[in-house]
Amino acid sequence: MQNFENKKYLIYGFGISGRSCFKYLKKKNCSIKIYDDNLKLYKTYNKYKIKKNNIPRFRFDFVVISPGIHLKNCSLKNYLKKNKNKIINELDLFYQNYETNKKITITGTNGKSTTAKLVYEIFKYCKKDVRLVGNIGKPLLNQKNIKKHTIFIIEASSYQIDYYKNFKTDIAVILNLSPDHLDRHKTFSNYANTKFKLIKSMKPNGIAIIKKNSKILTNLIKKNKIKSKIFKIDDEIDKKFELKITNKLFYNLNNKLNLKFALEICKIFNLKKIKFIKAINSFKTLPYRQQILLDNSKLFIMNDSKSTSFSSTIENLKSYKNIYWIVGGVAKKGDKLQLDLKYRKNIKAYLYGVDKIFFSKQLQNKIYFKKFENLSQTLKHIMLDMRNDNKKKYLIFSPSGASFDQFKNFEARGKYFNLLLNKLKFVNQINDNK
Repeated sequence: MQNFENKKYLIYGFGISGRSCFKYLKKKNCSIKIYDDNLKLYKTYNKYKIKKNNIPRFRFDFVVISPGIHLKNCSLKNYLKKNKNKIINELDLFYQNYETNKKITITGTNGKSTTAKLVYEIFKYCKKDVRLVGNIGKPLLNQKNIKKHTIFIIEASSYQIDYYKNFKTDIAVILNLSPDHLDRHKTFSNYANTKFKLIKSMKPNGIAIIKKNSKILTNLIKKNKIKSKIFKIDDEIDKKFELKITNKLFYNLNNKLNLKFALEICKIFNLKKIKFIKAINSFKTLPYRQQILLDNSKLFIMNDSKSTSFSSTIENLKSYKNIYWIVGGVAKKGDKLQLDLKYRKNIKAYLYGVDKIFFSKQLQNKIYFKKFENLSQTLKHIMLDMRNDNKKKYLIFSPSGASFDQFKNFEARGKYFNLLLNKLKFVNQINDNK
């Protein structure tokens, strides 16, 4: 492992990750300069900032790069190409500081945050000293009062995995893989290999957990001659145990699989199932991630604004009947709707946003749909369509596209959806027509 102390650092990208790295390195008395494509982000750090033209003169030992920066499409691309061997990220600094602590690192295309939080809640209920960090929004280097027995549960994105040099995890979890972030990774093969790096670089006595039917990961394991323990899980949960789960979140096929991964992790740590039933049944998902807003005899409403691809929506469409599905946003490159015929008749789709044409082509001759300009207009038409529907209705806001056409991020989109429901008095309107 490289020695990162008493070195010269350039921090490129001064968002949440960059600032946490800055604070950490400052405490280590390192020489630091910062650069960001948006100069307004760090006005209060004037004595540390550096101009682009001066960067080559400093002969930095390391460049700490933020996950969101694309090496081939940024203002420092020529410098980074020449100094690729110097690039590290916060995972490397974190590993140097907490090398001996147990680490459970969770990645995948969908379900990372929910699974990481679920494992965290179970471990906490079982009286473990545990921290939830990483892509979930809690910087790795901001943690305090860390002890030898502290366990880290890390949510890692493909961007974070792509840039690290030395980080190793004890348990590597890859929940699922489907085409995502191809604007950066270019091909699904590149994307899968980036995720697989988590397994390839884990500790010698590490354990990897993957889906039993994941052909691409199974092939990569064989190709790279991985000798570490590989646990492959299926979709089935012990029936006796499942009967004890009363939390409706886990009736959804997505979350049922997330739960299966969580249980496998708990098994490795010898946690008894019977002890954490309460933690599972009281678990509340993160906002706008398959968040159930209402569930009564007439109407079910889910806010899954986090859904940015078809693959993150499919299990929602398989989990319910009589679905009113809201679809929209910026379509993902290479995304395809792959849904068996038997589920399609249960769905009416409502398309909005910048990529309506893309979504309509994907749904054409598969699922009945209508097109609208925005969410407000969409919800108003759904209210009209629901008036003559006497069955229980399932309103699924699972956009299957990124939010950037009309919103800052998926959180802003999810919040707006909830506000619209209240503004339009959606629930009252539906109930009043019965």
